[in-house]
Amino acid sequence: MNSDRIEILNDSPVAHGPVVYWMSRDQRAADNWALLRAQEIALETRSPLAVAFCLVPSFLGASPAHFSFMLDGLRETEADLQKKSIPFFLLRGEPETALPAFLAKCGARALVADFDPLRIKRRWKSLVARNVNFRFEEVDAHNIVPCRAASPKLEFAARTIRPKINRLLDGFLTDFPALKKHPFAWNKPAPRNEWPTSPSGGAKPSRPAPGCKAANKALRGFISRRLDSYDADRNNPNIDGQSGLSPYIHFGQLSAQRAALDVRSSGSPGSSPFLEELIVRRELSDNFCFYNDNYDSFDGFHTWAKKTLNEHRADKREYLYSRDDLEAAETHDTLWNAAQRQMAAEGKMHGFMRMYWCKKILEWTSSPEEAMSAAIYLNDKYELDGRDPNGYAGIAWSIGGVHDRAWGERPVFGKIRYMSHNGCKSKFNVNEYIRNHQ
Repeated sequence: MNSDRIEILNDSPVAHGPVVYWMSRDQRAADNWALLRAQEIALETRSPLAVAFCLVPSFLGASPAHFSFMLDGLRETEADLQKKSIPFFLLRGEPETALPAFLAKCGARALVADFDPLRIKRRWKSLVARNVNFRFEEVDAHNIVPCRAASPKLEFAARTIRPKINRLLDGFLTDFPALKKHPFAWNKPAPRNEWPTSPSGGAKPSRPAPGCKAANKALRGFISRRLDSYDADRNNPNIDGQSGLSPYIHFGQLSAQRAALDVRSSGSPGSSPFLEELIVRRELSDNFCFYNDNYDSFDGFHTWAKKTLNEHRADKREYLYSRDDLEAAETHDTLWNAAQRQMAAEGKMHGFMRMYWCKKILEWTSSPEEAMSAAIYLNDKYELDGRDPNGYAGIAWSIGGVHDRAWGERPVFGKIRYMSHNGCKSKFNVNEYIRNHQ
């Protein structure tokens, strides 16, 4: 494994004794660099290996549907790990208390976590680190080029991070070694996981099936049926032209690196634009959240964007809607209402529509701060891939011009890029979209 994937979080040496992988962002047994690193340590020290997951009762506005999707996937991961003689422990409570208690009980001597740039995840790791006196490592199993390796600073836009990623890509975009059946038995108490009852009764017909098997099936289906026409179809909300992989990548049920390897080997003409989105744009979002602590607020915008939005704070809004109005899809704009209904019903919204949806929230609320708050609340409550760096970066792009440039000045928006209902009409059949999501 490339050592640039690994960040050592304390100075303790590697010692013999149980090794625990604290699974969080990357919820899979296969194609998981963090789990592979944990097994590497366990094999070197001839030690047992286990996986622990902390189930936090309330996480950034996640809904019962999100927990159901995640838990169904974790049950599958538990079964996959059992086949490799690796026990899986479902812990309850905040990680800073639940995880150290578990580590003490099992006598752990090494801990490996997966990388996540969000503030809450970084806070959890910092608090856990204070309560362990043995080796603690973090492994970037989510990005193809690890976030810290790609850049040591906040990048301005895709054009500034793209060459840095591309220079390193061949060294990181390699196939995964197989997870071995672990030879050293876990002699501590066996897991007695009490799985919560699925609150939504499983996947709805309009939502994707959860789990790693479903994720890999979705990847194969995308490559065989839609990848060739991806560049032509991806921006039309009336065509099933996008990959549909974002919920699986968000929950770590599919490795982005596995998707990149399989897409690249297909030789499809759609590979290049898809890999730009999967690698450069997605990893730019991780860079934004990792190096900008204000990724979800007005303070995280570029100076030029804050200046122009401040200059237009007092501009008259033709329409003003409360968060409740927006959530109920009760605006004057039938296209926007259709997008909101699609998100609430299906747990997703087409990427082009998500930009339009978000920019209208800026136009119809009293301030950029209120717009950010409403957009994040709705996105994180309804989108299966909510609570994700892609979501925070996309909202900051739409409302605050992050990773974008200044455009022509206009009321309310200032120099932030504008999108209109009529502009959408020039891109796709708006009436068809509205009919599809009544």
